[in-house]
Amino acid sequence: MNDATGLDPLDTAILRALGQDARATFAQVGDLVSLSAPAVKRRVDRLRERGVIRGFTVRLDPAAMGWQTEAFVELYCQGSTSPAVMQAAVEQYPEVVAASTVTGDVDLMVQVRARDMRHLERVVERLAAEPFVSRTRSTVVLSALVRRPDVPPDPVS
Repeated sequence: MNDATGLDPLDTAILRALGQDARATFAQVGDLVSLSAPAVKRRVDRLRERGVIRGFTVRLDPAAMGWQTEAFVELYCQGSTSPAVMQAAVEQYPEVVAASTVTGDVDLMVQVRARDMRHLERVVERLAAEPFVSRTRSTVVLSALVRRPDVPPDPVS
């Protein structure tokens, strides 16, 4: 059992396998981790009960769906804007794929996907017009070099 996460090496291996292919059968995962399908199912059920696994999903290629442009937009807020207010505002934008409050001068970091630069410009203008935003700064992604699923990393060798 890993003290920090409460996951043992088999749980971690199962999570890694499902992170790569959430449609894998329990038998396929079992083959990868040297367990029977029923044993994998029991472990997956326990991980779901504990809230480690919140659901199963598909990973899409944004560019293949017409979302060619990506940027990180820093939002600087006026006064003391609560995270709840920030969240309520940015959740309205389908182009926002992630948003986090951060340390430093920036208050809110938003990851945006858009069809093209013109679309991105309109999204940034709308974000900047939110009542609590004093200014924005955008960084456009040239190449996404590393994108990992939310799974435990491989053990350090």
